[in-house]
Amino acid sequence: VVRRRLLQRYEHQPFISCLAGFYSCRWKRYQRKRTEPGKCCCNVVNELKISTDMDFSFCLSLVFLYTWGEGKNDYNGFDWYNYGNLGFWFLWSLVILIVAAVLFAYTSLLLVLAMCLLAEGQQLYLHWSHKIGTFLVLGFTISSLFALSILWRDHRKTVRLSFQVTAPYLHLGAIAIMVLLSWPVALHAIRADKKVIQVIIVGPYLAILLFLFLIPLGMYSPCIREKGTLGPKPALIGHRGAPMLAPENTEMSFLKTIEHGGDGLETDVTISYDGVPFLMHDDTLRRTTNIHEVYPNETGKAASLFSWDSLQKLNAGTWFLKNKPFLGMGPLSKADQKQAMNQSIYTLSGFLRLADSHNKLVIFDLYRPPEKHPYRNLWIRKILDVIVKETKIKRHLVLWLHNSVRSFVQSVAPGFQHTMGRKAPIEDLLKHNIVKLNLVYTDMSSEDIRKYAEANITTNFYVVNEPWLYSLAWCSGAHSVTTNAVHLLKDISQPLFLMTPQQYNIMWILTDLTSAFLISLIFAL
Repeated sequence: VVRRRLLQRYEHQPFISCLAGFYSCRWKRYQRKRTEPGKCCCNVVNELKISTDMDFSFCLSLVFLYTWGEGKNDYNGFDWYNYGNLGFWFLWSLVILIVAAVLFAYTSLLLVLAMCLLAEGQQLYLHWSHKIGTFLVLGFTISSLFALSILWRDHRKTVRLSFQVTAPYLHLGAIAIMVLLSWPVALHAIRADKKVIQVIIVGPYLAILLFLFLIPLGMYSPCIREKGTLGPKPALIGHRGAPMLAPENTEMSFLKTIEHGGDGLETDVTISYDGVPFLMHDDTLRRTTNIHEVYPNETGKAASLFSWDSLQKLNAGTWFLKNKPFLGMGPLSKADQKQAMNQSIYTLSGFLRLADSHNKLVIFDLYRPPEKHPYRNLWIRKILDVIVKETKIKRHLVLWLHNSVRSFVQSVAPGFQHTMGRKAPIEDLLKHNIVKLNLVYTDMSSEDIRKYAEANITTNFYVVNEPWLYSLAWCSGAHSVTTNAVHLLKDISQPLFLMTPQQYNIMWILTDLTSAFLISLIFAL
């Protein structure tokens, strides 16, 4: 007891006390043990296993944070998917992003504390609360990554695409981490009294470092290109208008797209029970109207089974002000709020007249009415009548996407720009007079874009919201993109991460040489 009191009184080590206190809850000097030369940093096998689990938790939490962070382009779709299943609106994507960041910060802090303790020659003993936390992080990240791979398979393609843009900078970050790790690795290797132990410690570290030094040899990015080879900026087509600024598929939404310089307008068309084509993406009216107030007993009824008179009684804008459907939406002006509150369901004829008056391209998905609908077998003809006879929009502005009756459409309404919604052999596309492909962005390939362009077939990718993804589309040679964020992407003057091969080689060589010098210096000291 006397010795412990003397140690507490005369051997204060505030820095080590803080490190050990936060890591293992051992705030007192006599509670800690130093690592003897040649001995392991962990005094029992269980502690060594815990340290390994902590390393895995850190790596998996980093992978999950990067994976989910790069999926921001699709957060809106994820949140609406949950709305359809849960019945209420909430920004679940933001919650998951915050949780991922917190878990990564927590595991990073534990690793930093462990490395500092190792540098001070202290034995590692993780407190039981941190052991539980580490296992929870491990379990959560593994289950989340597994769920993403099963439920959101296209997300893996998004991550792979992101590597084409971020890989040079991820490489830079990985090298920086290896430089930081060289300090505890060198200290632990020097304290080992056997050559075998030193090889076991230093060998894997050097192998990983060599791999990172050479990995740029196999790296590809369309944004690393010679000057003068970059194509024109992709045109911007407003996805249901400008749904980050106004309620989707409303007149206000399309006006906002036009106001911000959009080159085209995208929408979804269905047909009412009495034959009026109108704009609606969902099967029901529950998400984007106040049907629960006007027709509370018919919220699950198909939108196409309502008459146009009934549809006109619904408000199509109040939901937007209430739910704020996009992450990072800025505040609306009072004038915009008032305008949004007075939006109603928009007709196809009104949409086409608006596009024609501003000389904007139009592209739309067509939804066939359900069985027993009076226009189930006449819906295409009815829609063509609105396009050709009622609104008389300039035909070259229409990107005709629907594929089932393409030959009929070409015969009765020549002049449309016929568009295919999937990849196909060039011979088949030319045979059907296809001039444009409308593809999901996860199908983006600079090689395919170039191949189709040589046959005078342009490509449009949907839905592209994030600047990095728009930059990748630009570098890959895409002709246009469909986006929710016309107001943001219009201000991008050149692709992000754009550099010449010479600039990248200089960055790569300087990074490797600088890191090699610093690591050698640390091991020598």
